[in-house]
Amino acid sequence: MIALDCDDDFTTWRDQARTLLGHGIDPAEVNWGQGPIQDLLAVPDALPAGPGPFRARVPAELLAQLQLAARYRGEQRWNLLYEVLWRVAHGDRTAMLAGDRLGSELQRRIKQVTREAHHLHAFVRFVPLPPALAGRLQLDLVAFHEPAHDILESASGHFAERLGRQRWLIATPRDGIRYDGEGFDYRRRCPGEWRQWAEQADDPDADLWLTYYRHTFNPARVNPDALRLHMPGRFWRHLPEGPLIPRLVGLARQGKQRDGQAQEVAGQGGKRIRSSFNSDGPRSGPVSRS
Repeated sequence: MIALDCDDDFTTWRDQARTLLGHGIDPAEVNWGQGPIQDLLAVPDALPAGPGPFRARVPAELLAQLQLAARYRGEQRWNLLYEVLWRVAHGDRTAMLAGDRLGSELQRRIKQVTREAHHLHAFVRFVPLPPALAGRLQLDLVAFHEPAHDILESASGHFAERLGRQRWLIATPRDGIRYDGEGFDYRRRCPGEWRQWAEQADDPDADLWLTYYRHTFNPARVNPDALRLHMPGRFWRHLPEGPLIPRLVGLARQGKQRDGQAQEVAGQGGKRIRSSFNSDGPRSGPVSRS
């Protein structure tokens, strides 16, 4: 048994897998440990020397799929990728397809990673820094996010396109990325000061946003199951509006907002205006604010 550690880095894993494949080492004889190696039968870092005699032709489509699936955090993270690679390299391309046992798991992981990238785009909340602090840190916006998979580096280009030349930082418990308006600085180990800046930032517009969110919340259309499907609860504590959601949903369930308006809006009186569009002559009537 060969025990390896690629440090959860795809490039390192790819080089290891290429060597193993070249020497014809079956997937059953290899294990990529996560953390300290516990297998007493394994021999750490016992990679064969040299590239090996076997030359595999691997389709570019497979490499793209493997790189995407490699961002998935879970058990057998790297072992499954090598098993798929082994089968395809030996002529069995069904290992890439959803109808196959391995292919099904590969495609499931790709789907989870893609969905997590969407969550990054949807639920990151940037906090603007005060001018003096922004000048000192050379940053305009900071955010903290906790993704379930390693998607930060690959999915953050979205914000460079949306925010133009603004300088921003996203910190996570594992990694971090910084954009200076021209290029990216990605760190696989998020610096402690980056996390501190992101987690301790005080949003000056938070109260305004919460007032807007509370007043536009429509209890007549709330669906808690659909809400949690599209906005998983694990993100709520990092959203400014997160603490409001359970209370607003609770009010909707209790029927306290039957008119589909926030209480502060529904309780306000309407302004009386004159109308001349009635055949019986001008009339006045209440018009509610909405």
